[in-house]
Amino acid sequence: MTLSHSDLTTKDNKMGLLTLAAVIGGGAGAVVAAPVVLGVVGFTSVGIAAGSVASQMMAAAAVANGGGVAAGSLVAALQAAGAAGLSGAATAAVAGTGGTLAGLAALII
Repeated sequence: MTLSHSDLTTKDNKMGLLTLAAVIGGGAGAVVAAPVVLGVVGFTSVGIAAGSVASQMMAAAAVANGGGVAAGSLVAALQAAGAAGLSGAATAAVAGTGGTLAGLAALII
């Protein structure tokens, strides 16, 4: 069986649209999932949950910094996002990362 140029173009267009849909869906899904994931690991609106992954991260950060968690550290940024939600920049970063990963997955599959 021989494929014509129009067959290849149609196939390429479909793959392009599927990849675009994956990128958009991945970006939107990541933005929706981020607050849920933050809560699940222990970064909540009322503070870090005792016994959680977040509390273990905070303890490790405190030990590494001589007893306190440094402002601007990963733990501090995640707690801020858990307490107040994602900032505009964080939302853009999460959407970009989710979209990129979904797009790569669509190209691989």
